[in-house]
Amino acid sequence: QVQLVESGGGLVQPGGSLRLSCAASRTIFSFRVMGWYRQAPGKQRELVATIALGGGTDYADSVKGRFTISRGNAKNTVDLQINTLKPEDTAIYYCNAIEWSGPNYWGQGTQVTVSS
Repeated sequence: QVQLVESGGGLVQPGGSLRLSCAASRTIFSFRVMGWYRQAPGKQRELVATIALGGGTDYADSVKGRFTISRGNAKNTVDLQINTLKPEDTAIYYCNAIEWSGPNYWGQGTQVTVSS
């Protein structure tokens, strides 16, 4: 069973930055793709960004130019740098990992609140 643990969330003012990190219980290179999703109150969970095994990345239009997904320095982490935060970025951010054989894993989430 794979475990994903997110960290780095918090309360930040509009225009501020945060760096989220997802630590997996095994090397991230065992996954076909890893990503970050978010779910705001009363809304469906939505894709934020993904990074494939080959390094290719993809972003939701709403975060392009502000969010950057990358592999962390450790072999089992994926980070999400989020800049120029807006109130509408307020959500619980979840880490996701998909194995080559299909199983899909989720972390417990980390809260990001953007408010003055």
